[in-house]
Amino acid sequence: MSERNRPISESYWVEPGRFLAGEYPGLAHGEQLRQRLDSYLDLGINTFIDLTDPDELPSYLPMLKEQAGYYDIDIRYKRFAITDHSVPTPETMRAILNEIDSSLAAGRKVYVHCWGGIGRTGTTVGCYLVRHGHTGQEALAQLAEWWKNVPKSRMWPHSPETERQMQFVLNWRK
Repeated sequence: MSERNRPISESYWVEPGRFLAGEYPGLAHGEQLRQRLDSYLDLGINTFIDLTDPDELPSYLPMLKEQAGYYDIDIRYKRFAITDHSVPTPETMRAILNEIDSSLAAGRKVYVHCWGGIGRTGTTVGCYLVRHGHTGQEALAQLAEWWKNVPKSRMWPHSPETERQMQFVLNWRK
């Protein structure tokens, strides 16, 4: 699946056609939000893993459920709140990775996001790569390769975004 087959430009495929990561999908209103959510559903994304705090942004879940209902798609939504620019506890990261792995094993297509798709999302993707055989250094190098194809990388050149988040990936153990 090519980079063009993304619902939004501010996203990247971790596993093409199966696991996508990026920014908050609810960064629109009304008809624009409906169209944006449809673009995820059109690609078969049916599991949304939200890394934002509950009060951080307006919820897109009601409209997502509505749109999924029109297409008879079984949506799964799970929130693992991580404070912006921070890292989760190891237990929380294991729970996130378990959710991703079990969803993929069940044939679901996963979208992981935070607000900007940079720090918390990059940390999660980095730890996912370590869990699946990469070293921390290899995971960060792969993330850098994917991230450079995301337009906002010109303003935010690194994902994960903080030194603490990068160290979390480098120190992550399966």
